[in-house]
Amino acid sequence: MNRSSSTRAILSLSTLSLLALPLLPAGAQSSPPASAIPAASAPPSNATSSDVPASGASPSARPTPSASDTAHHDDDHALDTVVVTANPLGSSRITPPASVLQGRDLSLRQSRTIGETLDGLPGVSSTYFGPGASRPIIRGLDGDRIRLLQNGVGALDASALSYDHAVPQDVLSVDRIEVLRGPAALLYGGSAIGGVVNTIDSRIPREPVDGVGGQVDLGYGGAARERSLAGRVTGGNGQFAISADGFTRRSSELRIPGYAWSKRQRMGQGSFTPVEDHGHEDGEGHDHESGTADAADARGRLPNSNGHAEGGSMGASWTTASGYLGVSYGAYRSEYGSVAEPAVRLKMQQDKLSFAGEQRNLSGPFSAIRFNLGYTDYEHRELHDGEVETTFRNRGFEGRIEARHAPLGKLDGTVGLQINQSTFSALGEEAFVPSSRTRGLALFAVEEYAASDALTLSFGGRYEHTELTPDAQGNERFADARRRRFGAGSVSTGARYRLDKQWTLDGNLAYVERAPTYYELFANGEHVATGVFERGDNDARKERSVSLDAGVGFDNGTHSGRVGVFYTRFQNYLGLSRSGRLCAEQDGDVVCSTAIDEGRAEYVYAGVPARFYGVEAQSRLHLGRIGDGHYDLELRGDVTRATNRDTGEALPRVPPVRVAAALMHRQGAWRTRLDVQHAFAQTHVPSNDVRTDGYTLVGASIAYAFKMGGTHWETYLRGTNLTNTDARLATSILRDIAPLGGRALWVGARMVF
Repeated sequence: MNRSSSTRAILSLSTLSLLALPLLPAGAQSSPPASAIPAASAPPSNATSSDVPASGASPSARPTPSASDTAHHDDDHALDTVVVTANPLGSSRITPPASVLQGRDLSLRQSRTIGETLDGLPGVSSTYFGPGASRPIIRGLDGDRIRLLQNGVGALDASALSYDHAVPQDVLSVDRIEVLRGPAALLYGGSAIGGVVNTIDSRIPREPVDGVGGQVDLGYGGAARERSLAGRVTGGNGQFAISADGFTRRSSELRIPGYAWSKRQRMGQGSFTPVEDHGHEDGEGHDHESGTADAADARGRLPNSNGHAEGGSMGASWTTASGYLGVSYGAYRSEYGSVAEPAVRLKMQQDKLSFAGEQRNLSGPFSAIRFNLGYTDYEHRELHDGEVETTFRNRGFEGRIEARHAPLGKLDGTVGLQINQSTFSALGEEAFVPSSRTRGLALFAVEEYAASDALTLSFGGRYEHTELTPDAQGNERFADARRRRFGAGSVSTGARYRLDKQWTLDGNLAYVERAPTYYELFANGEHVATGVFERGDNDARKERSVSLDAGVGFDNGTHSGRVGVFYTRFQNYLGLSRSGRLCAEQDGDVVCSTAIDEGRAEYVYAGVPARFYGVEAQSRLHLGRIGDGHYDLELRGDVTRATNRDTGEALPRVPPVRVAAALMHRQGAWRTRLDVQHAFAQTHVPSNDVRTDGYTLVGASIAYAFKMGGTHWETYLRGTNLTNTDARLATSILRDIAPLGGRALWVGARMVF
């Protein structure tokens, strides 16, 4: 089936599912919707979705659930309530496309990385640089177009700089993950042009805690034979509350179905350039040729894919009936191997100090004020054969304050201020960007107008000033880099119209500007992890885009679904494109030219007109009951296209067409699920790239909940990639040398006290 026919198939399936929803029997409405028990090998979109009615507040305003609440969140009712990151007003009427993972959903989906955990949600895929490093991709956009937040504010790292750099956060320490698809730039800046991933924890208690409670999570198995343990405890006297948590995760090398290198890679026709062609020269003590040969012959395991991570935190807060004020300290440590470089290990550490507070029920012009402030000290070292060769550091802070004004008739809204500063440095042989300081200051406002009981309108704006200052530190390669200042503005408007009690229409229109990042401006050197010579554009202009998102949803309490379309048109999309030149060292200098026969391919950051568009669909149908058992069917699919508007050529590493189905059963304390996901072959690729084959993943899971004494338990068993399929992600730069894991079982348990 070609791409156009598969796209039509998804549209047809989605439309038929929606049209069929009202025709299905509603007599089962006394029964809750299906349990959300995912099968990790085919990550389902069974998370709570804003495609159905939503309510709640922004992350900083929402009460923090207790450990017991988190563990025993009734996933059978997961479709009832949604808290959307991009809505600071806590409204149930304006809801952009979003997904929420928490409770059983999150426990059963969790992987070593945020990217793998979220892969498979509507419109969400992963960069997948092996099991150790993976960032989310939303609607084909990644890097600094996806904003990664912790409790509503950014945490500094270097994950957007290179695909082999991991996000320094483990899902074991997270209570909840919110994913917003589409632009959220009004609240979080131009770097949220593609979407937002907000992880939420309970390290700062936000509501009064009376007594002591906690939970313990254990897990073992998977394709990497992971061993995980996490625990947390919270206590308080009704006013003063403290919390502490810790986790550890260790994994072996990933078991894979066949060869690590694809057949075409072993034939010399793959998309990856082996390390010895661009790494360290012979005589430096690095036997890269031998290491690469071992990787090429590796079968049944993915070399250098093992790793471990540990972390923990302590927090305290003073709480009242109308607010809180708290502080927390968190630490993260990890080490993992680069599957692209057999002799390379990455050692990472992050320390974060957070402050947060809120005061509600105020009199006067503002009814509530809240703030979040985080200071991060991040460092990771890249070791070749045990020797440190490059060190990346990023230190700085980000803070924001939001003030909700008193209602003005039917108008309700929030104004806010955000400030950030960070200092990035890269020292060593593989530093391809200079040390840089980034400062930012932004003002924003979001308003909502209840035009009627059925129609709600929203609108807002944001202006941010960004200053980027490079420091060559005597390195001649960066001597020409100069300071740049940008002023970026964004505006948006949205509407939600309830046709009746079951059908809803929604739409959002946004104009967004994004300032270039330090690496898009100042990069000038060999990027060993990707095998290319990267060159930034010090004269780069702001990235500009117009985005449209529209959808129709249905929810009658028993069946639910949504079909949505999106379109984003970029005026100056800053992409990393091949220049056609090769770079090589000549007489001590690096020269890039079309006349060079052997060298590293030059890739340059350049602005091009581009467009991204696609379709997302999902539905959940209650099939009925047999005896005491309830059966439900979940269907979903997504299509993403991205092209250069000048040439009509596809942009690289765009997700393929994906469809999936899941059959769910629940009876008493038991939950089971069978999941199938198919990714079509990705043939919509640039002329200098290669296609990626399609694949089908099958997974299953079973969970059982019970009480023992004064504790609550939930145990589960899940099987992943049950057919042992060789699956390679089109979105991964390492798709020809790093497949997904093979057939595996995972067993886990959670105890809450």
